[in-house]
Amino acid sequence: MPKITLGNESLVGSLIPSNKKSYKLTNRIQEGKTPLYSVAFNFIDARFFTCFVSAGGNGINLYNCLEDGSISLLSAFTDEDKEESFNTVSWACGVKGNLFVVAGGEKGIIRVIDVNNEKIHKSLVGHGDLVNEIRTQPLKPQLVLSASKDESVRLWNVETGICILIFAGSGGHRNEVISVDFHPSDMHRFVSCGMDTTIKIWSMKEFWTYVDESFTWKDDPSKFPTKFVQFPIFTASVHTDFVDCNRWLGDCILSKSDEILLWEPQIKENSPEEGTSDVLLRYPIPNCDHWFIKFSCDLFLNYLSIGNQEGKIYVWDLKSCPPVLITVLAHDKSKSVIRQTAMSTDGNTILAASEDGTIWRWDAINKEQADSVEAQRPPLKEKGKAKLK
Repeated sequence: MPKITLGNESLVGSLIPSNKKSYKLTNRIQEGKTPLYSVAFNFIDARFFTCFVSAGGNGINLYNCLEDGSISLLSAFTDEDKEESFNTVSWACGVKGNLFVVAGGEKGIIRVIDVNNEKIHKSLVGHGDLVNEIRTQPLKPQLVLSASKDESVRLWNVETGICILIFAGSGGHRNEVISVDFHPSDMHRFVSCGMDTTIKIWSMKEFWTYVDESFTWKDDPSKFPTKFVQFPIFTASVHTDFVDCNRWLGDCILSKSDEILLWEPQIKENSPEEGTSDVLLRYPIPNCDHWFIKFSCDLFLNYLSIGNQEGKIYVWDLKSCPPVLITVLAHDKSKSVIRQTAMSTDGNTILAASEDGTIWRWDAINKEQADSVEAQRPPLKEKGKAKLK
């Protein structure tokens, strides 16, 4: 079990004048010396909103965030391939409600792990190079998208192990794809971005019969008539360098390069490539020009958090215009690159996955606590392991 440090190493974030949230460091876990590239809360099943998963090296760990600030290790998975290094992890769900953790990395093979029995449910083989990100369809959590260095995005059914659609070709990305995200309300659309500096919006609407067929397919998954989709419905170049993270905010898009931009794609239905991109807001992040640093939002898209290469975390209010920087979270022992953050459903907890193998936990505090930097958290009571049922 990873070493869990509790209690005294807490520091209130550098507060920017705001009536919004303030945070305090409540915990940190040193998983080892292997860099951590991904951390994700469970937004799929409301019973387990406090659970999160981390990925780094050939290991996947599942935890539960307890109310007193402590963290309980639920289970650990180690891939049989010692040379595997997971870059990304996401939660998914079977048709009967069984929880999956879906992870991908250097080998290009995606592992679908059944949380209940801690065994591999499926191994998804198809990508020709490493996998940079996996995202789950929130309205149909048996479906996941994977973004790869092989310049493609693939749509998978994790229940059946079928590769349904491959997005690549004439109109696709011209370098590795680093990030993908499903539209929150339009099940047929998603956005992708990558090292070629472009952001592309794709539609699956006319290919949805393939998606339906993936749930009833009885033959070998390798014999499924996977469809190639070569042309997106929109391509934008709002950044001048690599784009390594993108997320929908309603019908607008948040995308990150050397800064985070909020922009609105103006798509022409008859001539999508002639559409325009209107930048609405800018969210600067100092010392964040390394690639593969990814931001996160809470479930209700009120807040955004992102780390930088100095180990600091910037928290933005997404409902404010002009943008309001709520706080900068810092600790004298957090000096390594924060590769990814994860925000809880309400934004009250922020997790950070660090390149030095540490997971940092920050929790929202009330005004009285924020006014007293020296305030100490009450002694922790011993807690047993929480179980996923």
